[in-house]
Amino acid sequence: MEIVTAIPQLAPRPTEGHKGSFGRVLIIAGSVGMTGAAALSGRAALRAGAGLVRVATSRSALPIVAAIEPCYTTLPLVEDDDGRISAKALGTILDAVGDNDVVAVGPGMGQSPGLRSILSSLVQLEGVKMLIDGDGLNNLSRIPDWPKTCKAQIVLTPHPGEMKRLWPSLFRDEMPQDRRETAIRAAQASGAVVALKGAGTVVTDGQRVYVNTTGNPGMATAGSGDVLTGVTAALMGQGLDRL
Repeated sequence: MEIVTAIPQLAPRPTEGHKGSFGRVLIIAGSVGMTGAAALSGRAALRAGAGLVRVATSRSALPIVAAIEPCYTTLPLVEDDDGRISAKALGTILDAVGDNDVVAVGPGMGQSPGLRSILSSLVQLEGVKMLIDGDGLNNLSRIPDWPKTCKAQIVLTPHPGEMKRLWPSLFRDEMPQDRRETAIRAAQASGAVVALKGAGTVVTDGQRVYVNTTGNPGMATAGSGDVLTGVTAALMGQGLDRL
């Protein structure tokens, strides 16, 4: 195990750079009643330096998401009877994935068999940089043996509750050292980079480990995870390693 102590830095932006040079981020998020999650993630990706951000959300949610921030574009997706993204939207989503450098999935999207079908297809996309958070994790936890078919380069950002749903046999809510060991085992079991959120967030690829000692209880509020999703996706799009 290697303890990581230095945070990587973004390379200086070349003078001839343009918006296409600094990462195209696709965020698949939101549903009726959860439009803020999609908007927060999209806005955070912009504020973190992504060159282009597109938010894909259900048709009913899209007008609200689009009205919150003028600087990202939006993509309407077919929805189910409850205003969540439908499995019928998969073709549209796959087309959009091909036009972007990073895909973030999950904030405020809800849970359904259709969404689980979409997640199952997305994680099988070889080499695609992908971050899964929130309801994306909740849907993923109900897909049997998903790590066996996963070919995407994935970052998972669970809070303890989501972690327990993903790996109930691994999670133990005990000491900080236990959080580190739990995150390492989860990363090794899935091949993903895992960021176990909470007091002393643990980030690991199963070999290298970084523990964030900053932050405070003021961050414990709805929406902070959605912002983290956007920021992390933007940094990945600008060329930083998943860890």
